[in-house]
Amino acid sequence: MAKGKYQEWLTPDGILRLEAWARDGLTDEQLAKKMNITPSTLYDWKKKYSEISEALKKGKEVVDIEVENALLKRAKGFEYCEEKIEMETNGAGQVLSRKVVQVVKQVAPDVGAAVFWLKNRKPDAWRDKKDIAVEGDIGMNLSNEQLDTEIEKLNGLLGIDESG
Repeated sequence: MAKGKYQEWLTPDGILRLEAWARDGLTDEQLAKKMNITPSTLYDWKKKYSEISEALKKGKEVVDIEVENALLKRAKGFEYCEEKIEMETNGAGQVLSRKVVQVVKQVAPDVGAAVFWLKNRKPDAWRDKKDIAVEGDIGMNLSNEQLDTEIEKLNGLLGIDESG
């Protein structure tokens, strides 16, 4: 495929390549380079040709969904089936029987994945830093003279001598 002409990126092959590159995580700048165009041309084509824009969205969306599903699965824990082949041999090493044994294994929930999921999906309840707004008057409307008196009292209680 000759690169750089928008018509060629609107073909089924071109759309498939764009989806794949987006799924691989390429940025718009990297995509433009692969297409042998400038990033500004790619932005124009995305606005002008919905097929290109949709292909890039679809590619990115697929991998995002796969990663989200994998993260959730890891956070919750899961079971999987592992197959083993067991063979019975005689003294001469000849195989007498062969059977496939399925073993169900478990992966425990991953606390780190769960915390990451919750901090991002429910930040108001799970983020570490809480923003608390404090409004109102604390009830201390003192003149400078009154404030100086209060500071002297506190210094006296704390054993601080500022006279010297």
